[in-house]
Amino acid sequence: MKIAIFSDCYLDLTGGIVTTINAEKAELERRGHTVYVFSSAYPRSSAAKAKLAKSHIFPVPTCRLFGRGATPIARRPKIIEKWLLSSHPELKEFDIFYVHYEAGCSIAGIRLARALKIPSIQVMHGREDMGEALIIPPGLRTFVALVLNWFHSWYLPHPVKVKKDNYLAPTVARAKMWELMVNHANAADFVITPSDYFREMLLHYGLSRPNTALHHGVSNALVDFPATTKDYHQGETLEIIWHSRLSPEKRIMPFLEALTILQSTDKPQTLARATARMRYLKNRTKPAPKYHVSIFGDGPEIVSAKSYAKLHRLNVTFHGATKFDQIWEQLQVSHLDVLASYDYDTFGMSLIEAEAAGVPALITDPDLEEIIPPGSYLLTKSPSPRAIAAGINHLLAHPAEIASMSQVMLRNRHELKISVKIDKLERIMHEILG
Repeated sequence: MKIAIFSDCYLDLTGGIVTTINAEKAELERRGHTVYVFSSAYPRSSAAKAKLAKSHIFPVPTCRLFGRGATPIARRPKIIEKWLLSSHPELKEFDIFYVHYEAGCSIAGIRLARALKIPSIQVMHGREDMGEALIIPPGLRTFVALVLNWFHSWYLPHPVKVKKDNYLAPTVARAKMWELMVNHANAADFVITPSDYFREMLLHYGLSRPNTALHHGVSNALVDFPATTKDYHQGETLEIIWHSRLSPEKRIMPFLEALTILQSTDKPQTLARATARMRYLKNRTKPAPKYHVSIFGDGPEIVSAKSYAKLHRLNVTFHGATKFDQIWEQLQVSHLDVLASYDYDTFGMSLIEAEAAGVPALITDPDLEEIIPPGSYLLTKSPSPRAIAAGINHLLAHPAEIASMSQVMLRNRHELKISVKIDKLERIMHEILG
């Protein structure tokens, strides 16, 4: 098959969507399919574009008003459609348009599929209602949501209207973001979500196109890697890894606050106790730190996170945005993976990367229990920093649980192979093609 992928989240970005597209493209090409990827991107030289083109990756026309550090934003869909037909007339002969995300490049992919009468699949990745609520300042949320809907409805019709409710749309802004998501999904011929719980949310708000939930996968090489059970023993340093964005929606600051609470349990309460502790420590080897956290990733809260960690003397190492190879190396020596997001993630790519390495997880959102096998994670009693600290303290007091959860991860990781997902995706594509 000839498959064209369209996404506003790919070039010059990191995250679950990028990882997913890379894994799918590699496996589809391994099976003999032709796969093109079109994405918004920062400006590049002709030589850099030519290098990308050898891998069938093509930057679409992108706004130049945004500097590095911001998400590259595609130009208006009609401009992209015109460029696509002019620069890539071979698209008329493609079999499937496979679309990720809901902004300019993605809208252009859906519209062009309709114009060329080519079947389209839309993958719905994110809770844009929560993303807008967490990123946009309170006084601007309704205005931004209305503008985004207005822009989107210029290019794709909005017959489904979503009103405020007591479920997932308690404000006008969040209702409008659900309206945008559902109408975008309904513009495609088939819709895929990464989880059942997100699919049910979209159905509740008006998703009407044929649809299914299809979990993401990771490279077969990761699953075939000879990972070992993660053992943790009393008195050792608990090695924790964070490899998500440092942002409000991923809740890096509540996690760091939890470490402060965890650390405070070691502080002496009285002068007499402090003096006795100092005498004791003089006569013995310094104990290993209770925990150490390796934080990988970048994001809008990286400066605040670093300042907070320094102020509270947290045992944290910031690695910044790094290649996955470095994250994978750290996963091999970690005891616990943390994903602190709540009511936001529709899948949690970092969780299955941890599962591939056999690393137990600590999660705060019960929805994410769908993603990893029962017995492989600890769900905190609430998303609060105090509950996160209590969860880590529980594992410190019950070290054998780490090995037990790790073994469950390793027993089930074969299900994560990207080849398993692509088997299912190929069947969907063949059914759509009739």
